[in-house]
Amino acid sequence: MGRADKQGSIRREEVIDRVRDWCETGRQGYWVCTTIEEDEENQLNAAESVHAELATHMPRLRFGLVHGRLPQAEKNAVMAGFKAGEIDILVATTVIEVGVDVPNASVMVIDNAERLGLAQLHQLRGRVGRGSAQSTCILLYEAPLSAVARERLAVMRDTNDGFKIAEKDLELRGPGDILGTRQTGEETFRLADLGIDRHLVPRAVALGNRLLAEDTATARTIIETWGRREAEYATV
Repeated sequence: MGRADKQGSIRREEVIDRVRDWCETGRQGYWVCTTIEEDEENQLNAAESVHAELATHMPRLRFGLVHGRLPQAEKNAVMAGFKAGEIDILVATTVIEVGVDVPNASVMVIDNAERLGLAQLHQLRGRVGRGSAQSTCILLYEAPLSAVARERLAVMRDTNDGFKIAEKDLELRGPGDILGTRQTGEETFRLADLGIDRHLVPRAVALGNRLLAEDTATARTIIETWGRREAEYATV
């Protein structure tokens, strides 16, 4: 759902009203933001401002706020309160992406969803639907969308299959450097296309491990020839 114009603003208000109605019936929910504080340059919906916005619109509900800058003890206390049912809506950054299991949480809104990758969106969506209640995940985005962002959100709408999502994520982001630190972008393989040849990866790993064990000198020569600056990542 877009929010760049008057119509988008109306739709956002509709989402807030709907989440309020759901949570007033006893359901719990997450409202995920991509930033902690407001940024004049990007104009994103930040966790701190969204927390205040929702509390104003939903005075009968109890809110929690968690993000990466909070002390660990405070984060743990907020998460424990949410799991115990003492918090109705948890406003959070993507720190809740993994390791959070609250079966009664069946509603999620992801603000500025266009700024997140497919894998991250899929991980976040997995925080709901862990109980017996029907779960709902709403993606709010900033219009206009780029072609890639539109395709990412379409995939999220059309499938829950983690394998298909991972494949599409690889296709859209690019594999980056397998032997380096770059996580996205054009691949640097010289002899293979990871999208086409990924079935060969397990065999290549097995052969590489065998070569390292049986002929270390040759393995190092190959690494230095093909890996260059990334050699250290292959010899950990």
